[in-house]
Amino acid sequence: MQFILGLKFCGRFGLLLGLLAAAAPARAQFSGPGSEGAALAPPSLPSLLPGGLLVPSLPDAAQQDILQRLRDAAAGRPAGGPLPAPSAPAFPNPPGPALAPSPAGGAAGAQLAAPAAEPLSHTEIFFAERLGMALRQFGYDSFSSTSRAPSQSGALPENYLIGREDELVLALRGRTRATLNLRVQRDGTILTPDLPPIPAAGRTLGALRADLEARVARDMPGTEAFLSVGQVRQIAVFVAGEVQRPGMQTVTALSSVLDALMQAGGPRRTGSLRAIRVEGPQGRRTIDLYAVITGEGAEVDLALREGERIIVPPLGSVVAVAGQVTRPGIYELPARATSAPLATLLRLAGDPLRPAGNRFLVQGTEAGGGRSFAEIGPRDAVRRGDSVLVQPGADVVANQLRLAGHVSAPVTRAIGRGGATLRSLLRDARLVRPDPYPRLSVILRLDPATRGRHFVPFDLARTLDGTTDLPLAEGDEVIVLANSDIAWLASPPVQRALRGEAPEETACAALTQLAIASRSAPARFAHARGAGFPDIGAPACPQLFLDYPQLLGFLLDAAVLLSGEVRQPGLFPLLDDTGLDLLLAAAGGATDGADLSAVELAREPVDQAGAQPLTRLLLDLRSRNFRAVRLSPRDVLRVPRGFSDRESGPVVLAGEAVRPGSYDIRRGERLSELLARAGGLTPQAYPYGAVFTRDSVRRRQQEGFARAARDLETSLVQVAAGQAVAGGRAQGVDVGSAITAGRELAASLRQAQAAGRMVVEADPVQLAAHPDRDVLLEPGDLIVIPKRPNEVTVVGAVLNPGSLQFRSGWRASDYARAAGGAQRFADSARAFVVLPNGQAAPAGLSGWQAGGPPIPPGSLVVVPQDPSPYETWGFIRDLTQVLSQVTISSAALAVIARELR
Repeated sequence: MQFILGLKFCGRFGLLLGLLAAAAPARAQFSGPGSEGAALAPPSLPSLLPGGLLVPSLPDAAQQDILQRLRDAAAGRPAGGPLPAPSAPAFPNPPGPALAPSPAGGAAGAQLAAPAAEPLSHTEIFFAERLGMALRQFGYDSFSSTSRAPSQSGALPENYLIGREDELVLALRGRTRATLNLRVQRDGTILTPDLPPIPAAGRTLGALRADLEARVARDMPGTEAFLSVGQVRQIAVFVAGEVQRPGMQTVTALSSVLDALMQAGGPRRTGSLRAIRVEGPQGRRTIDLYAVITGEGAEVDLALREGERIIVPPLGSVVAVAGQVTRPGIYELPARATSAPLATLLRLAGDPLRPAGNRFLVQGTEAGGGRSFAEIGPRDAVRRGDSVLVQPGADVVANQLRLAGHVSAPVTRAIGRGGATLRSLLRDARLVRPDPYPRLSVILRLDPATRGRHFVPFDLARTLDGTTDLPLAEGDEVIVLANSDIAWLASPPVQRALRGEAPEETACAALTQLAIASRSAPARFAHARGAGFPDIGAPACPQLFLDYPQLLGFLLDAAVLLSGEVRQPGLFPLLDDTGLDLLLAAAGGATDGADLSAVELAREPVDQAGAQPLTRLLLDLRSRNFRAVRLSPRDVLRVPRGFSDRESGPVVLAGEAVRPGSYDIRRGERLSELLARAGGLTPQAYPYGAVFTRDSVRRRQQEGFARAARDLETSLVQVAAGQAVAGGRAQGVDVGSAITAGRELAASLRQAQAAGRMVVEADPVQLAAHPDRDVLLEPGDLIVIPKRPNEVTVVGAVLNPGSLQFRSGWRASDYARAAGGAQRFADSARAFVVLPNGQAAPAGLSGWQAGGPPIPPGSLVVVPQDPSPYETWGFIRDLTQVLSQVTISSAALAVIARELR
């Protein structure tokens, strides 16, 4: 019990600790040599605490804590925090939608959240537990614990009442010059050398000054008198009741009740601010400090007179006002009142933040002590202990419009008394950023009946030029689209979502909604899926569709597909019955090569039975009367290209031509015509070794390499499983080495690069004599005319592979012998020659072939290995043909690289 009492009085003892902390640095600074021992000596415990509690009667732990605080104060260190106090219960959350949870969890949490603030009082804890939020008592912050009575300065008022012990200063100027300091005697008079005693006590300063001036003018001619107060007397006022430092307070005669209360530390939160009594010889009066603090109510007499005493009674009836008011807090009711109208309390709280539309929820106490909730009005009475929560009756937005999308800045506008329209909202065209999509913008409108939102389309260009207008309703959001937003409709992410492919996790929600809708109703977006736009790139989702995901499906439903010979093909949302001229303007117009005589229009009209047959029309628009063609959403319009002899791509002529380079060609143009355009061949040209490549042939050759590699790997699997040819192991063949070699060969086939070479005749003389050999050119063809070579290359199973000088009349056997002859395991019967024009022929190295025909310069003699040990396996039998194709491709690529270098 003693420990609890000690904690109770430690709050008052904290003031003593603060004084010690402030005085400790001064002692350390001004202590002389003789006081060093006193300054360094540890502080000792006082015998009494404020309030009269004996320190020796406290427990040892409490005494040690007090001593440690004294040491910290003497050393200039901050105190170690507040003394422990019993924790307050957590704030419960009473039922009801109006009560907010406490951010700190209770009264103790509120104290922890603001350790520098004064702890909550019992009254504040009471309301905090009910409301779930901490409120402070109103008015007590005006009297801080550090406040003192202000010093009086300046001229005294004329109605200042002079009393005993006041010091007056009388200045005489004129024939007599003197300055007299006069003190009011105990009998209430003042004595001057040249005048009889003058009564002063009980008279006002103005009345005494007038009396003195009259006496001096009568008794001392030619002299003027000036009277002032030199020193104001001190009076003693007794302050009692619920104040921080009750007792006798010494103040000046000019001090007010507020000065005396501040001198006493101010009222406690357990004291009343509305029923302060002032008693004295002239009677008793009651002071309501709310009128002084708020500035409302009748004028309050705050003057102090000698012999009066101030009594602060206990706190009266209180009511809490929280919520959306200017000054939430706990307010005391007038003296001896147990209820007050709600309107009076709202005025004390600064009135609600909203001028109208407020809801007042009061939490009271039933007869049995339970809590009750009710909604009241401003005229209803609020009783002692009630809590009033001010909330909006309906916190909704009214008369608001919003402009968003491709605008300079999203703005919110109000609907005037006469309503609003699109033209009034977009009166200043500068609100719309440059490059908007002119043919369609939308209004996001809220249905007041169902509270559902839907889009209302409108033509932006016609609205801006004043042709059309639409009335706007409350809550409408006008969304302006940009050309970049419309271009995104034809982007690969949207096209993939139209096919029902799931978008990436990081994609916008609009693509996910579109993919789901496309899978659930495949025919809904059939017109948009038939565009055939290239799948190139992955542009990010525009911000517009991040803000309004449902807008993407709406625009596609209203879109017209425009493809073919227009400058910007794509999907263009339109209003129904829009002219083709406006669509072409949005797409940049038709290209110069457009065939306007056969423009194709596909439409899905709905008949009476609900069917949607697809109809196609060919429109002749050579008259350019585009306005006559009226379009509807989901139409598909294709503008074809007119027939032209010009091919869509060039061909390249390189090597020994007079004017090599890149040439555009017309349909049906032949190689001889190209050579003639290039000025013919140079004298060093070797047309027999011309390399002619074509993209389509290259793709087929590459597919052949890949197919041969797959067949080879399939055969390897069969050999490994023992299913190819039985008896392979019985013959002593190393199957493992053969499989390894086959795998390496398959990998080489996959890595081999096909040249796409065709065997053509490039000699202009031969082409003129044999027109049937003149090849037709295609875009992308490459013709390389090399210089006449002077070597023949021998590769494969010979002792010294390499290039040999061309010898006229030599055959393949001659070049093979010049390369050292065939190796032991060479297969001379399968040797072949790659001629300069790309053809392959047997080399004729076997004895019965007599060495083959003569070899032209630039040929390649290939002597392969003998495959007889592996002929029992089917995957080796057809490799000679594949190897010849690879060799031809390699030779052609070498010639191309050499001539283009």
